[in-house]
Amino acid sequence: MSQPLKARLAAGETTIGSWLSWGFPPVAEIMARAGFEWLVVDMEHTAIGVAEMHHLVQIVSLAGIVPLVRVPLNEPISIKHALDAGAHGVLVPQINTVEEAVQAVGFAYYPPRGVRGAGLGRAQKYGVGFAEYRDRAARETVVIAQIEHITAVRNLEAILAVDGIDGFIVGPYDLSSSIGRPGQWDHPDVRTALDEVARVVRSGPTPGGFHVVHSDHAELEARLASGYRFIAYGDDMVFFSEKVAAEAAFAFQRPRKT
Repeated sequence: MSQPLKARLAAGETTIGSWLSWGFPPVAEIMARAGFEWLVVDMEHTAIGVAEMHHLVQIVSLAGIVPLVRVPLNEPISIKHALDAGAHGVLVPQINTVEEAVQAVGFAYYPPRGVRGAGLGRAQKYGVGFAEYRDRAARETVVIAQIEHITAVRNLEAILAVDGIDGFIVGPYDLSSSIGRPGQWDHPDVRTALDEVARVVRSGPTPGGFHVVHSDHAELEARLASGYRFIAYGDDMVFFSEKVAAEAAFAFQRPRKT
């Protein structure tokens, strides 16, 4: 593996990964072999539990890809489970204030920097590599703040100034919902909020992220051109759904003999 993801983010490099919404090991293996630089195991909006997350992190890691986990909550147990499984970092939902950002960082790091409890698991080589892991985790743990509420936008620069926040990823639909205009991208209030996020993406040192959910080459290029440096492209479930729909459409548009 090349430089740790944390160092690449700090250096301003652009990285492109993808998303795992299904808890199926063969699917994770296919995604890990596809060439993405990192994969996020989503525990917030899926049925993936702790045991399945552990298996997916293992598969992604053994394929030489950086495993990340979107935890369901900004709380210590979820973050500890993900990191003890061997995830290199976490995406933490609904970071709206500086205090919540500080909490997320604290949950991700061992004392004295944070409050993460010391346990033994896969990350610590099942009990024989704790000291080595502790030192590496202090250097390489990644914490990505999810910005998905208008309050977070108003506090964005202060949130990103928190030591230990390595990047952020915007949730545009939830953001528009928090304004009372779900999915109304052209509404002035939504546009203003997204423009403020875009300004911070262009001007701030902390990498901005975006999830291009569907297979849309033009949108991917546009997000990269806009300055986003932490891009999630696609999703195992969406890739599968899109491909099945496209192939079925092709099969049934062909003339058939009667």
